[in-house]
Amino acid sequence: MVDLVGVGLNATDTLIPLQTYPARGSKVEYSGASVMPGGQAATTVIACQTWGLSTRYVGKLGDDEAGQLHRKAFARAGVDARLVTVAGGVSPQSLIMVDAGGERTVLCRRDEQMLLRPDELERHWVTSARALHVDGYETAAATQAAAWARAARIPVIADLDAIYEGVEELLANIDYLIVSRDFPARLTGESNLGQALRRMQLRYGCRLAAATLGEEGVLAWDGQQLVHNTAYRVPVVDTTGAGDIFHAGFIYGLLQDWPLPRQLDFACAAAAMNCTCAGARGGICPVARIEDLIKTAPRTEAAFDFLQFVIG
Repeated sequence: MVDLVGVGLNATDTLIPLQTYPARGSKVEYSGASVMPGGQAATTVIACQTWGLSTRYVGKLGDDEAGQLHRKAFARAGVDARLVTVAGGVSPQSLIMVDAGGERTVLCRRDEQMLLRPDELERHWVTSARALHVDGYETAAATQAAAWARAARIPVIADLDAIYEGVEELLANIDYLIVSRDFPARLTGESNLGQALRRMQLRYGCRLAAATLGEEGVLAWDGQQLVHNTAYRVPVVDTTGAGDIFHAGFIYGLLQDWPLPRQLDFACAAAAMNCTCAGARGGICPVARIEDLIKTAPRTEAAFDFLQFVIG
């Protein structure tokens, strides 16, 4: 039995810091590059394990150097990793350009044979956990895992940033739907974010529909009220992995049975701390340091026009 099982993406990130983002057709020098483990579900699981939760990760890797990097990272953190290995497969990789302001641009490479399939899952990997986290890219596998969790009354948290084929069936089995800023409008056709979240929650019956908003924090609808938590002001080095760590912070608070505003606040603070270091997992800090940030760091100001746009 574990606290959290994550089913979804891993990736090996090559981070390239740049002073200026390259214009089309230009040449730009860079001083170095760092290779680090990342990926949505994998990073969320690692963060939760770091904070004292027991975790399991289910995913697919090749038998290449990138795959070995992930195996070592899971073993070092103490994650129960259930990995499907593809002989001769190329593990997922990302090239990430990070500008002087810390904003990242991601180029992804994924081998089709590295997609996790439903028949490669074991039901007990999912049902022997207190919560399931999925990221939706491997939609069929995520849907199968979510259906098993729903049948076992295990809460399912989703991190979605694209409308994948078959996502409707997945959404029907999600309890806590936390998506990227543009996802609600693309899914519902409603430009007002607050209204779009309401439509998502009503259509799919999830307990919570929320959108992460970067510097503007997070907006969530729980079926009764809109909750807007502003972000924390920190010196930003790299925004890679901020959303993954936000989800980890939310899950940590959920399993502590915290009220929603505290869950969202902890998630915002954890994501902010991660942005102060390079890499998807570079700024995963102890819980005590995150709590200190909550007590001491200034918040971003929620602009009136922004609130009018998202709440209406």
